[in-house]
Amino acid sequence: MDAADRVRALLEPTVEALGFELVRVAYGGGQRPRLQIMAERADGSMTIDDCALLSRELSALLDVEDPIAGEYVLEVSSPGIDRPLTRRKDFERWAGFEVRIEMDVPVDGRRRFTGKLSGLAGEDVRMIVDGAELRLPLADIGKARLVMTDALLEAARGRGP
Repeated sequence: MDAADRVRALLEPTVEALGFELVRVAYGGGQRPRLQIMAERADGSMTIDDCALLSRELSALLDVEDPIAGEYVLEVSSPGIDRPLTRRKDFERWAGFEVRIEMDVPVDGRRRFTGKLSGLAGEDVRMIVDGAELRLPLADIGKARLVMTDALLEAARGRGP
């Protein structure tokens, strides 16, 4: 279990008890490592006050439990408009929008795909790339994120899908 997985397991119950969902936990960096916590409410909202509340609560928990050796910067934020897609429900919720996916394991010799997200089919992410439907194994996705488009901005103004 890497540092991000340890932190996720530690923090998730507290995040949920405070009324939020954990979107992503990432840890890394060079001389000054960064622990990034992305969270949101069930409706997709996240205010500055929400970030401050989570930051205070999670910082106290991290200080007591000390799951990461050494110093690091704690960053608590919302996923943002061009958010990462990390959970199964993200791939369903954001169907119809443009995404960029990087695979850990190549599919047909490619690792990077950009196209319109079509949702899930079993354990595969469906998307339209260059007019053809592709199925990418969810378990083999390294990174996925929404692409900033006019349609995404419009959806964000109306609070998303």
